[in-house]
Amino acid sequence: MDAKLERRERYKVSRRIPTRWRDNDVYHHINNVIYYEFFDTVINGYLMEAGGLDFGAGESVGFAVETHCQFLKPISFPEVVDACLRVGKLGNSSVRYEIGIFKAGDEEPAAVGYFVHVFVDRVTRQPMRISGRLRAAMEALRP
Repeated sequence: MDAKLERRERYKVSRRIPTRWRDNDVYHHINNVIYYEFFDTVINGYLMEAGGLDFGAGESVGFAVETHCQFLKPISFPEVVDACLRVGKLGNSSVRYEIGIFKAGDEEPAAVGYFVHVFVDRVTRQPMRISGRLRAAMEALRP
């Protein structure tokens, strides 16, 4: 993922997220950990809506095993962001989501990153094949 090449149109799904007063840090911009909340919000919101993910009682659970975020320009409260999502790689039990965080209306990202989930059986915690509606939702996000 080359941050210089990233543009809004390269992503398949977008979720608008308002920033909050408490998201600002002492430097008057959104604290780095909040970007991971943006990642979680766009990924899990999409999986619940399009993939039927039942995080409370479903057969499988997605565990985060790797994350990365590259910060390109600051965002501050009260700005609104668009968290944009695509799937970079889909395996049998794992998926790598690629995320762009854009200030509302901007075409160039304020941050880009990725997030890897491994889906495991809720009880045994052993890797489990991604299938059915959940897999179809992920497939729809591939370039």
